[in-house]
Amino acid sequence: MNRGWWLRWLVTGVAATVRYRISDPHKVLELAGREPVIFVFWHNRIFLMPHLFRRFWRRRGRHQVAVLISRSRDGQLLADVLAAFQLRCVRGSSSRGGAEALRELAELVREGFDIGITPDGPRGPRYVLQPGCVRLAELTGAPIVPVGYRLSRKWTLRSWDAFQVPVPFARCEVRLGAPVRVAAVSDDTTREAKRREVESMLWALCGETPSNLPQPSDLASSQKSRNFP
Repeated sequence: MNRGWWLRWLVTGVAATVRYRISDPHKVLELAGREPVIFVFWHNRIFLMPHLFRRFWRRRGRHQVAVLISRSRDGQLLADVLAAFQLRCVRGSSSRGGAEALRELAELVREGFDIGITPDGPRGPRYVLQPGCVRLAELTGAPIVPVGYRLSRKWTLRSWDAFQVPVPFARCEVRLGAPVRVAAVSDDTTREAKRREVESMLWALCGETPSNLPQPSDLASSQKSRNFP
């Protein structure tokens, strides 16, 4: 059994204890089979996402999900974990292999895959949305759906993204925003407006912005913090 499977069981074990509340006012999860969707979520929320895809996203009737992962060493570890969850990985980022990955993702959307992207990864800045998801939506016509969650209790790691790990038996409120569409032929001004729109929605869904975050040097790797409405 490779490390991806061991980490899958770790994630599954912790995630299974968490108590979830799903807020989906736009009924994205009920639009079963209608069209592929580009789900975007911040890099530090990756921990629970494979579990959420498998547990709650199933009601969409789509079992094909592809996730964009960087070509870094850390990206390989994440790819191993996602593969253990039977999620397809596309390797690339803004710094390495971005154009190739964008073409592959566009083809997967046309084949009916939902897509998952961390738009501030793999290097940050934290909570600053890079334009790749907007470009993918422009190429494919698939809507962008921002996803955020808030944990009642969590460990915050000393990493560039302040990676969040839920404390067992924490409460988690998962919030899905309104689908955002990008016209097939958009100019730079329109793309930037859409980028800012999705970015602002993610900030609101998570209740965090770049201006009100502690820096990694201020975080304790084992510190528990509380953040729940």
